[in-house]
Amino acid sequence: MSMVEYKGKVKNIEDTPFGYTLSVIGGKWKMVIIYLLAENQPVRFNDLKRQIGVITYKMLSSQLKELEVDGLVKRKEYPQIPPKVEYSLTDKGETLIPVLEKLCEWGADNQSN
Repeated sequence: MSMVEYKGKVKNIEDTPFGYTLSVIGGKWKMVIIYLLAENQPVRFNDLKRQIGVITYKMLSSQLKELEVDGLVKRKEYPQIPPKVEYSLTDKGETLIPVLEKLCEWGADNQSN
């Protein structure tokens, strides 16, 4: 169903596919994390933190856990000292890449307007 088809039929936006999508990738950091993982996977936690820059360790950890629970990111832990953890996109997470590419195209087309 398109957004127009839902008009007037839904009491809560969260009940729509659009609402679900926003709940999974919404917020300040999730799309950034997905974008960076798509470009560089697998990525270690500290490398991801360094690439984002302004995100706190606590927020990055929280966002990665949420993305993992939603099935978009997989976490691989290596049993060694010091601990090594890598993150990458799942197959489900990979399906968001065309969506992010479209957002980038929109930005390129409209940034200077």
